[in-house]
Amino acid sequence: MQVPRPAPGYAGDVAPALAWAWVQAGQGVLVDVRSDAEREWVGYVPGAVALAWKQWPGMQPNPAFDDGVRALLAQGDRPLLMLCRSGARSIAAARRATELGATAYNVLEGFEGELDETGQRGRRNGWRHRGLPWRQN
Repeated sequence: MQVPRPAPGYAGDVAPALAWAWVQAGQGVLVDVRSDAEREWVGYVPGAVALAWKQWPGMQPNPAFDDGVRALLAQGDRPLLMLCRSGARSIAAARRATELGATAYNVLEGFEGELDETGQRGRRNGWRHRGLPWRQN
């Protein structure tokens, strides 16, 4: 199984399968930093902590993000595994969580993965593409 890749400003980057293995083993907390709208419309990972980095509409910073991270830190000393749509916003969220005292990782590829040649997500990589647990409302 892969190991985390070091990254500047946070603990590192982890592949989706490694993040899921850590969650299953109780060695990490999956934090879905996508907006509430994204989780509602696109799907979510059962058991993940919903803590938006930015909110729809307008993708404004979530003023409750810092308090949410502090609440997770108060629950124990497990790494936080930040998951967004494509693996970009989760880097910013991991950096901020690190500033707040967390050991935070970015989950590579995100929930939907990168865009393909037709401009669509979910066909190249990502949490869903890898066959990891998720649900849709």
